[in-house]
Amino acid sequence: MTRDNDSGRGDDARPVLSVRDLTVQVATGAGGKTVLDHLSFDLHRGETVALAGESGSGKSMTALAIMGLLPRPMARITEGTIRLGDRNIAGLSDRAYRAIRARRISMIFQEPMTSLNPLMTVERQLCEVLLEHDMCTRDAAPARALKLLRDLRLTDPERRLKQYPHELSGGMRQRVMIAIALACEPEILIADEPTTALDVTVQAEILDLIRLLQKERGTAVLMITHDMGVVAEMADRAIVMRAGQPVEASSVERLFSAPSSEYAKGLLAAVPRLGAAPPRPPRSPGQKVVEVSDLSVRFDVKGGILNRPVARLHAVEGVSFDIRVGETLALVGESGSGKSTIGKALLGLVPWEGAVRIDGRHTKGLSRRSMRPVLRDIQMVFQDPGASLDSRMTVGEQVVEPLRVHGLASGSELTDRAEFLFRRVGLSADMLGRFPHEFSGGQRQRVCIARALSLSPKVIVADESVSALDVSVQAQVLDLLQELQDEDGLSYLFITHDMAVVDQVADRIMVMRLGQVMEEGPRDAVLRDPRHPYTRRLLAAVPVPDPTRLRQPQPPAPESQSPMLPLGAVFPRVRLEQVSGEHRVAVA
Repeated sequence: MTRDNDSGRGDDARPVLSVRDLTVQVATGAGGKTVLDHLSFDLHRGETVALAGESGSGKSMTALAIMGLLPRPMARITEGTIRLGDRNIAGLSDRAYRAIRARRISMIFQEPMTSLNPLMTVERQLCEVLLEHDMCTRDAAPARALKLLRDLRLTDPERRLKQYPHELSGGMRQRVMIAIALACEPEILIADEPTTALDVTVQAEILDLIRLLQKERGTAVLMITHDMGVVAEMADRAIVMRAGQPVEASSVERLFSAPSSEYAKGLLAAVPRLGAAPPRPPRSPGQKVVEVSDLSVRFDVKGGILNRPVARLHAVEGVSFDIRVGETLALVGESGSGKSTIGKALLGLVPWEGAVRIDGRHTKGLSRRSMRPVLRDIQMVFQDPGASLDSRMTVGEQVVEPLRVHGLASGSELTDRAEFLFRRVGLSADMLGRFPHEFSGGQRQRVCIARALSLSPKVIVADESVSALDVSVQAQVLDLLQELQDEDGLSYLFITHDMAVVDQVADRIMVMRLGQVMEEGPRDAVLRDPRHPYTRRLLAAVPVPDPTRLRQPQPPAPESQSPMLPLGAVFPRVRLEQVSGEHRVAVA
């Protein structure tokens, strides 16, 4: 397939950015450690080059070096050049870099919430960039900021200008970050994992937006990602990195059709592909271990001078489902659809109405003390292992802490149990004395799984437990969860927005939107023959890890950009359909 070249990709023989033998070292207790080793590449006007690889491969370090943002004196460029046009910008002073950043090179950071100033409105932050680089007068800055938000297709841009970052959804914050990055019309845009934590529909909108802006302005894009589907969709050329070194550099078509390095082959083999999983044989119906009936979760929305409740937010409304022994039910949908709220309700972490039974025991109205026996049967693995582990405790102490709380073990029994759990999740016993920061992301997630297994639960709620992991680490964690299910008969409530991962793990799928069930049924029925337009839209937005089969841009839905369910929404009717001998729910 020939890619669109209207923007002039590769037409200009002179690169806008040329990196040669870039080497970066960081200071450690044992001396200097090389984290980027002799990296070279060129970037032309209108072209997209992707830096792909696992965490720790040097991708983000490359971006920081180009932007002059290396944390000095801990990290420094020891060798090589970074030429922006005719000028070598490696080693420039901070004052000299201020004239380059935003004006000639701009960057979209991975997490907009930590990159945006929480004390400043969107308007102030946009105007600050415009005025710093003399893009317009102070009087003209607000109008220029408003135009940027309109160009980025934000809904109700006049209101967004007056809002603070915490008042926006994840997709909106990322659009504001892109607006700031493009405010000075730079020649080069560096996008560092710009869609990692976003839902597939919002991710698709952001990628389509970058592609459109690139086509209109001829901007050169350096895309940093571990998502090979994003590489296939966005890149003209790709550089695969490992441990700070480039192991393969080629056109994206060649990379996917005939990778030359074993590492690239393994990376591509680990990519989950929607539709690649074999048909799942029906499980023999087992005992119901989770029974949920008419579950509703509502929160007060506070406002006014006295910060009193002014309305009620319907986060989850009238949801019912069962999970049987050894079964995986996947909850999918966009942010704000109520997926995580349902998981928290099962563990009593949020107030709820309706009926919930865990292994036959009703949990309605139970006190914190009375919930303890129930929590031995249901545990949760959270999305961010770094945030859910205590940085002041060793991982061994945290893994056995539930056993102490429930009075199930003491003394040497705790050590024996911790060693067994670590071996169970593929970690060695000599790691028990380490602290969370001494582990990689995948290892920390394994520690969290070990902690969840310490009480021998019957159900595990996995809330976006692999969404932020590299594809190879993600594959290892998914294999571990499947192995534990096969051996111990565990049941999973698997909460995710990644439809390709759902294809790998789910027995049944429940599609959520705005707190309601849009569609429910067996995995193969929902993924291969979706009945609801919203399900079809989710599937159409999944990045395709094949450059010869690009995803077609989808028109954005205004509802997908709303950070919360509109108050007083009228909930649609529900009908039951018969599919392959099983009941399946779809919204009328």
